[in-house]
Amino acid sequence: MRQVDVAIVGAGPTGLYAAYYAGFRGLSIALIDALPEAGGQVTAMYPEKQIYDVAGFPVIRGRDLVANLVEQAAPFDPQYMLGVRAEGLSYEDEKPVLALSDGSSLQCGAVLITGGLGSFTARPLPAAEAFTGTGLVYFVPHLDDLAGHNVVIVGGGDSAFDWALSLHPIAKSVTMVHRREKFRAHAGTITKVQALPVEILVNAEVTQIHGDGEIDGAEVLVRGQEPRVLPADTVVAALGFTADLGPLAEWGLDLDRRHILVDTKMATNLPRVFAAGDISEYPGKVRLIAVGFGEAATAVNNAAVAIDPAAHLFPGHSSDNG
Repeated sequence: MRQVDVAIVGAGPTGLYAAYYAGFRGLSIALIDALPEAGGQVTAMYPEKQIYDVAGFPVIRGRDLVANLVEQAAPFDPQYMLGVRAEGLSYEDEKPVLALSDGSSLQCGAVLITGGLGSFTARPLPAAEAFTGTGLVYFVPHLDDLAGHNVVIVGGGDSAFDWALSLHPIAKSVTMVHRREKFRAHAGTITKVQALPVEILVNAEVTQIHGDGEIDGAEVLVRGQEPRVLPADTVVAALGFTADLGPLAEWGLDLDRRHILVDTKMATNLPRVFAAGDISEYPGKVRLIAVGFGEAATAVNNAAVAIDPAAHLFPGHSSDNG
């Protein structure tokens, strides 16, 4: 059975920062993620998204943030176990043992769950059920793939407006379609998009995708108007996603729906199991990447004491060891 000081379940931004911090504390680290690449949902869904709320970066692309976090953790040689799920939790000699989807087991001094919202599935676009060709996407891994395209974005949340803002400079046209008048996106981003030559159709829905093998149009119905067909090479269905805790739901963790309840130490109800980032829940919780970084440091410091009661909770500042 392999052994590690800290097993981090979830290799998104919070998990990657936890890997750095655990390494800084002299702990060995394994990063476990069902996705094939580090970065979690940022890499899988929003690699081109401009992120504005990470301290020290006025703006940074999602993929660049992930690359920086991987580089930051690299000196401590974390073991990446990607494409692998943590399926079962048991205890041996009072230490957590993770049963992994590849059939192996990992004994840990502590487990830190940083799995965002768990596994996720994009919400489908009903109008696209009969369309079997190319051109329908649920997120945009590479903006340049849509250069020169007529793009129709369906949705009114942060992702929809982020794609509109990012694609406008390179796409031939960008049209947004949202079924309501009010949007769920950040007010500042909405204002920026509204100032662009981006058509925003509200009280509207895409009723049909046109094209034979490849999209060449999207039929839109605006409430009270006749249907119209928009030119479209690509339809981005930014309708959000459904999340599922998967096997974590069977571990015996105290949950608030799909979030894991923690205390001020970021400790769960299970011995030596901690949680940080979007998956954790406590009174006053704010779900930001920046918050997840602080929670990761708190969790790792308390995990270090759980592993070795003689360890100091606060090891000093990283600059002291420079």
